[in-house]
Amino acid sequence: MRGQLPKRVKIVEVGARDGLQNEPRTVATEDKLELIRLLAAAGVKAMEATAFVSPKWVPQMADHDEVLRRIDKRSDISYSVLVPNMKGFEAALAAGAQEVAVFGAASEAFSQKNINCSIAESLDRFRPVIEAAKRSDVRVRGYVSCVSGCPYQGTVSPSTVADVAGRLFEMGCYEISLGDTIGAGTPGATKTVLTAVGRKVPLDNIAGHFHDTFGQALANIYVSLEMGVSVFDASVSGLGGCPYSPGASGNVATEDLVYMLDGMGIETGIDLDRLRIAGDYICGKLERASKSKVATALAARNPT
Repeated sequence: MRGQLPKRVKIVEVGARDGLQNEPRTVATEDKLELIRLLAAAGVKAMEATAFVSPKWVPQMADHDEVLRRIDKRSDISYSVLVPNMKGFEAALAAGAQEVAVFGAASEAFSQKNINCSIAESLDRFRPVIEAAKRSDVRVRGYVSCVSGCPYQGTVSPSTVADVAGRLFEMGCYEISLGDTIGAGTPGATKTVLTAVGRKVPLDNIAGHFHDTFGQALANIYVSLEMGVSVFDASVSGLGGCPYSPGASGNVATEDLVYMLDGMGIETGIDLDRLRIAGDYICGKLERASKSKVATALAARNPT
């Protein structure tokens, strides 16, 4: 454990992709583009824009090509897109992608259910994608899901998490995002996982992706900060849910994370008031209340 907290944290906003992908009702392309614009206006410098996946499996991302092409891209913002294979990568590259993400798992059961192959097969599938990205000067981010448990097999070994993260890092992923997919992780479990992963990947190249299903996300982020992690994924208004725990919270809300970090004197570059505007916008389009405790409290105190 490093002990000294970072002075600045990078937040990767995942609302436009991870947050919307499981929405049952189609979100209009124009609404996705406006959400991305509002997030940029709030100071977000890294965000997931869409996913180049089959519309058959993820209908919400069927407009991926149009979304990526029509974003009013700023040179100071990274717009990453998820690509599951070479077909997805080639389509993303043709649409102008400058950063892509590959999505693996630390659970054999989850890998089979989610992408219909073993962990080893998934890594073999990612290798040519990462090599092609290098040749095209496209950065690649790696995701490892189920780092604190799996909805199908239960316990996941920290050593398996470390092995998958290490393999992705060796292949060329500049950053590895560790996902607590079912939100079951606790600070103690998070410390154990980070200790194992840290033996394979420098913690400077690790990001935390915590779901708040059991209300542990901010606590897990805090212990990650203490250990030296300074990059975290979050979703505006807590968009995303948890498909494996119906009715439960999903992604940690960006507003809640920014509020906590602001209170700790840690810079993010994100303006909380402008972030609320982005959250209010998309929640209005989805006709639902924000899952962010901070946004809800501030709205009650100072209605916009």
